[in-house]
Amino acid sequence: MNDHRLGQTVLNYRKKSGMTIREFADYAGISTSLISQIERGQANPTLSVLKLIAQALNVPLFTLFINEIDTDSLISRKHDRKKVYRENSDHIVYDVLTPDFMKAHIELLLMDLNAHASTTESHYSHDNQEEIAVVMKGQSYVELEGTEYFLNEGDVVRIPPNVKHRFLNKSDESNHILFVLTPSLV
Repeated sequence: MNDHRLGQTVLNYRKKSGMTIREFADYAGISTSLISQIERGQANPTLSVLKLIAQALNVPLFTLFINEIDTDSLISRKHDRKKVYRENSDHIVYDVLTPDFMKAHIELLLMDLNAHASTTESHYSHDNQEEIAVVMKGQSYVELEGTEYFLNEGDVVRIPPNVKHRFLNKSDESNHILFVLTPSLV
């Protein structure tokens, strides 16, 4: 376990709760000096101390360890990527580019949209996510709230939460669109 990452996590949670180190130590029933050492990565707390810290922060114990990073999981190899198919799997494929997808705070997807295809027959929107899309190859159209916009290779569109949208490829060539989705805003 990396004591520095654990300490940084405790410090971040404590600051979010708005407590000084002394207030937090009193509330948790742990000495101020031990909390200080933990936050600076200079102490190796016991499980019982970690439980007291988690209780005082009102978080599950495991959240104190979420910052532990398996660096191997930070690489996404092209041949290992997961593919996501929309309802029309003949025309639309998303490559999940985000390494360590389940732990990431952002989604990165690459869509292959075949010639004369669209992402959906109707529209879709994200209730609590913002999206950025970049045309990486080819030309595309994006429909935002019923208005169609032409996009050249390299053009970028920002799609705020709750905006109805879809992508259309009216050309004879497939195109690639890179999507970046923010974490849930809730």
